[in-house]
This record gives sequence, structure tokens and C-alpha cells, in this order.
Amino acid sequence: MWVLLAFTSAFFLGFYDIAKKKSLNGNAVLSVLFCNTLFCAIIFLPFILISAVSPQSVEGSIFNASLPSLSGNGVLISPLKAHLFIILKSFIVLSSWIMGYYALKHLPITIAGPVNATRPVLVLVGAVFLFGEKLNLLQWCGVAVSLFSLFLLSLSGRKEGIDFTKNKWVYILFGAVVMGAVSGLYDKYIMKQLPPLFVQSWFNMYQVGIMGTVLLIMKRYTNTRLQWRWWIPMISIFISIADFAYFYSLSYQDSLIAVISMIRRGSVIVSFTAGALLFREKNLKSKAIDLVLILIGLALLCWGSIR
Repeated sequence: MWVLLAFTSAFFLGFYDIAKKKSLNGNAVLSVLFCNTLFCAIIFLPFILISAVSPQSVEGSIFNASLPSLSGNGVLISPLKAHLFIILKSFIVLSSWIMGYYALKHLPITIAGPVNATRPVLVLVGAVFLFGEKLNLLQWCGVAVSLFSLFLLSLSGRKEGIDFTKNKWVYILFGAVVMGAVSGLYDKYIMKQLPPLFVQSWFNMYQVGIMGTVLLIMKRYTNTRLQWRWWIPMISIFISIADFAYFYSLSYQDSLIAVISMIRRGSVIVSFTAGALLFREKNLKSKAIDLVLILIGLALLCWGSIR
């Protein structure tokens, strides 16, 4: 089941990248990101309220956004500690998002997608050393094929005149990838202790406060005004669905963060299609072969996970 949830997350994550690109072109990055956090908070606020006002109506369901009670399954972690964990997660994710949003605004989506797809390499190394995860032969083959295909896809992007060693937006994008990998490993840790919807709901609440503060501080340093586009709320809808499936996939005891992270990077297929149809980007033929290899790698990962 967790594999299916991971693929669901990847699908909507691809549309999330499309919505970001459409919203960010010629727009104020921090303002778009603040709107994203605000709309996400609005989406999950009802779950917090219902869980607080009428806990019996959601007890035992996936829509419960509260911690287990002392009289129930027992509390593995205090409420204060739980919220501190989520606040730390909010800072980690926002640091990745801020860098990623700026990079995506200035880079083609068919470049940003493959570079971002290298995140599972860092997650895999961290998962093996921190969580003692072990992959079977099929899963290792899937990882190897996927990484090789993503490497070739990144090389194809050089034909567009983007020098990876000199372009500052590429460096910023790599910073976003590193922080995204840290976030993935941290998620694996806290999702074994906290209910998924509790994490996702409060995570969005804290993000609004943090991002609102950042926006107020940085407002004096930027002259770019927010241009409203209906793609902006779509960012929040797509990421909410993607994260919902992601958090629940991590909550399964037998789930592997390295595999989940790799599957989620399959979202590059969706963003590549958008690059071809919506953004009319270049060098699509050479990148198409690399995408076939990505599909083969993801198929091997899925097969190895369900055996």
C-alpha cells in the first residue's frame, strides 16, 4: 500500500511543479510562496478544528489531526515536544522551498526537474546510515537505472547553454535539493512517532507564521509585486494531496524512505511533459530516451517493493 501512496504522491507532485512554474514566471517569489502556505493552512484548518471540537467523530480515522490520548494508545511523545518537532520541520522545508522557488523561476522546468530528482541519492545514503535500511537486488537495480537516467537527463540540459559550474541558480537549486533530502530523512524519524495528519496540519499552520515573518522582513528589499494567477491556489491543492499521500506512506512500519523518495522523483515525468506541451522547452528528443530509463527504474523499484 505504501508503494501506491508513493506513486500517488509523485503524480500530484508533478502537477505541483507545473503550477509553481506557471505562477512564478515574472512574479514575486516570496509572495507566491506565502500564498501557498496560507492556502495550505486553510485547507487543513478544518481537520484541526474538528479533531479538537468533536474528537469522537474522527477517532480511529485517517482524518484525525490530534495526538493519541493518555487513555487511548498512550502518548509516545509530549504535545510540546511534538509541536517543536513540527516547527523544526517547517524551518527545514521552507528553507528548501525558498531556494527551490527562486531556482525554478530562473531555470527551465526540464532542467530543474532532473536536478531536483538527484535528491534520492542523498536520501538513500542517509537512510542506509541513519535508519539501517536495506534494499534488495531489484530495488538496487531500480535505483541505479533511475540515477543513471537522471544524470543523462541533466547532461541533455547543458545543450541549452546552462553551465552547471557557473550558474548561481543551479547552485541555489542544489541547496534546495540538500535541504529537501534532510527534510525527507527527518520525516522518516518523526512519522514513526506522530500521526500523519497531525504533522501535515500543524506543519502548514506554522509555515504561515514563519513565511509571513520572512515576507515582512524581505519586503523592503524587493520591488516585485504579486501578480494574481489562478495557478497560485493550485500549488497548494496539488502539494496538499501529494504530501497527504507521502506522509501516510511513511507511516507504514515496513516503508523505506529511500524507495519512497525515489518514486516521488518520478514526478519529473509529469513536469517533462509540461515542459514539452505548456512551456515549449528545447532538446526534448534527447531527453525522451532518458525518461524511458526513468520509467524502467521506477518499475524495478515498485516490483522489488511488492515482492
